[in-house]
Amino acid sequence: MDFTLPPEIDSLRLQVRDFVEREVIPLEADPESYNEFDNIRLALCDEMRAKARTAGLWAPQMPKSRGGLELPLVGWAAFYEEANRSIFGPVTLNCQAPDDGNMSVLNKVLPSDEMKDRWLQPIIDGEARSSFVMTEPHPGSGSDPGGMMLTRAEKRGDRYVVHGRKWFISGAAVASHFILVARTSDDPRRGLSAFLYHRDDPGWRIVRRIANMGPDEHGGVCELEFDGLEIPEDHRLLEEGDGLRITQIRLGPARLTHCMRWLGLAKRCMEIARDYVEEREAFGSRLIDHESIQMMLGEIAKDIQIGRLLVMNAAWTIDRGGLARKEVSMAKIHVADTLIKAADTAIQLCGAKGYSKDTVLEWIYRYARCAKLVDGASEVHKMVLSRAYRKEGNDFWRWGE
Repeated sequence: MDFTLPPEIDSLRLQVRDFVEREVIPLEADPESYNEFDNIRLALCDEMRAKARTAGLWAPQMPKSRGGLELPLVGWAAFYEEANRSIFGPVTLNCQAPDDGNMSVLNKVLPSDEMKDRWLQPIIDGEARSSFVMTEPHPGSGSDPGGMMLTRAEKRGDRYVVHGRKWFISGAAVASHFILVARTSDDPRRGLSAFLYHRDDPGWRIVRRIANMGPDEHGGVCELEFDGLEIPEDHRLLEEGDGLRITQIRLGPARLTHCMRWLGLAKRCMEIARDYVEEREAFGSRLIDHESIQMMLGEIAKDIQIGRLLVMNAAWTIDRGGLARKEVSMAKIHVADTLIKAADTAIQLCGAKGYSKDTVLEWIYRYARCAKLVDGASEVHKMVLSRAYRKEGNDFWRWGE
């Protein structure tokens, strides 16, 4: 397998790097760039998104016919990594969660151009935000939606009526288009179905925006209540009982795109730490000349490269038609740990400056902790790997699918 990027993708990667360096990273130092949730102000975000579209750096995962770049997954990896050298990069280039995963699944499963024009195109164009509504409060669904989901969608004629609660729903406070997963039967394998609804539809509400250690993405993470939301039958995605299939179509690549972005953040942590220790002196020499400092930087550099190889291997496998379940799980576990380690090490090397808001390290550090939780806790992914190993034995390490 050859992970050399095709010339056109490498050229695009360098364009992203230049755009982020020139247009986006400088915004991080200005307190006026931020909203009350430590993210880029929406008005400024819209301004930067217009610049990105003009530069031809927009929606890398979407078809060219709909205004995207139509890159293969390996191309996403190169693009997303460069985008997230800035904390504002992915949202500027329309490759941020949860819209990224929602666009991808809608592009795959919506049955007609008419449906795509209504539900997908506004997200691609940046005119609407979206949200994926699955996780529930205890004792409802978390990492085991098939067995634990309590929110029900009851079929009444040509409509489904929804009752239940969801929480930690990313982006809900600003979303217009929602993908909802709810129980339609007690079948252990085909008991869930997926639906589309709009924020203006009656019968649901946002109970609260859940405060967390943040920083918050646009729309935060919210708790929702459904008390009679009616969804037309033709707003169901695929067939009744295909809810788990929808989640797998969405979450596999979405987990991998998280890793792609996190590698960019981990590299940014290294850049900030390297620049500081190259200049800072202590005990008569620069910090970079101390062997202990070199070992800390070297270890993170090694972990980032391992993460990149895991991500690229998973992307390569998917591009070739494979499911890459264990490849994605390995990447998710390792890159989550690497991001946390990179942020922690960079703060340690920068000392009080790293702990302060003089750099984005403290922002990345607070954000990084969710990496071991979102889209499946690390322990769940380790269970996936254990099951695969028990089933495959030494074939776990076979070459290719």
